Amino acid sequence: MPRPTAAQLTYGSATVIVSTIAMLLLSQTSTGLGVAVISAAALALGLLVALTVPIPRRRGRHAASARTRTAAASPVPDTVPQDVEAAAASEHPVHH
Repeated sequence: MPRPTAAQLTYGSATVIVSTIAMLLLSQTSTGLGVAVISAAALALGLLVALTVPIPRRRGRHAASARTRTAAASPVPDTVPQDVEAAAASEHPVHH
């Protein structure tokens, strides 16, 4: 399992703190059982948020070589041949 990123830790922690405070204020509970249930729900919500934050793609040598392989395997050229551009320009003259 990959290590969590800084964004995942930040979003998960912020979710736990904010949701715990909000649920405690809204429920106005003062019993130990109520606080424990709210805390468990907030932890579950924070874990869900942390796991759904998108993980950034790898950068560096691996990404560059994958990009090169994809470009080399592409059957469609990146540029349009000059004769096609000239034919398209002659078919649709621009009138000013």
